[in-house]
Amino acid sequence: MTTGLPISTILLVTGFGLALIGLWGMLTHRNIMRIIICFTVFDTGLRLVMVATGYITAGTAPIIDSALSKVEAVSRAIDPIPSALVVTAIVIGFAVTAIMLGFAIRLYAAKKTLSIDAFTESKW
Repeated sequence: MTTGLPISTILLVTGFGLALIGLWGMLTHRNIMRIIICFTVFDTGLRLVMVATGYITAGTAPIIDSALSKVEAVSRAIDPIPSALVVTAIVIGFAVTAIMLGFAIRLYAAKKTLSIDAFTESKW
């Protein structure tokens, strides 16, 4: 058996890395399509972090029966709530991405460009 990093640590580091890359891309790019892609990368990173928070190495399903007693459940049961929230976040993320892409299509039809510099008159 190899002794390396636990999978939850790898997921946390990868998730935070993707979130930082996505946030950096959203703040530095001027093209709407690149901003949408960076938003998706940011969202994926946050979902990985959420999954990693509920994972326990060598854990088991949170079903208390003869295989898992109440005493062992505290240290061995994997929390199902973060996974359920991630499933919901995936659906919401797809909907938000679709709305952003539809908005980008409408902006391109109006201005014939995807640069956010062309939309300065749209400020509040």
